[in-house]
Amino acid sequence: MSELFSQYNYVIVIILMMTGLYTVFASRNLIKKLAGLSVFQTSVFLLYITIGKVSGGQPPILVEGGASYGTDVDGHALLEGTIQVAAGGGSYILPGPGSDVLYSNPLPHVLILTAIVVGVATLSIGLALTVRIREVYHTIEEDEIEEKDFIYNLEGTAD
Repeated sequence: MSELFSQYNYVIVIILMMTGLYTVFASRNLIKKLAGLSVFQTSVFLLYITIGKVSGGQPPILVEGGASYGTDVDGHALLEGTIQVAAGGGSYILPGPGSDVLYSNPLPHVLILTAIVVGVATLSIGLALTVRIREVYHTIEEDEIEEKDFIYNLEGTAD
């Protein structure tokens, strides 16, 4: 049981994923389907962010003066395995070959930012289509929409 609690973020991701998936499949209301899709997308975002985080890792950011890389206040005593680089009018401390500095990979976080933008665009298009469906069919329930389509295809008349 303690193993389950130590991996609580994965448990939350699975619960959110299954909740969103169930909502998409079980609901006949178009707005509820879109809400379920958003919950599912959010669970995927959380999964990738969780995987991208390295325990004890720091962001791969250049720090002027290099104080966070083990130099003293004056910037003189560099840790073993670091190099000092002068660039852009400043002095930067970078981990050299054989360095013990552990970094988190920023790529999953950057990809999730892109996925969030795509998710918001998808949701807005889905809501716009739902508004248009509501104007035409006067409902957003799938059963009623299918019934009106069936009647229209049989009789050739609209309500």
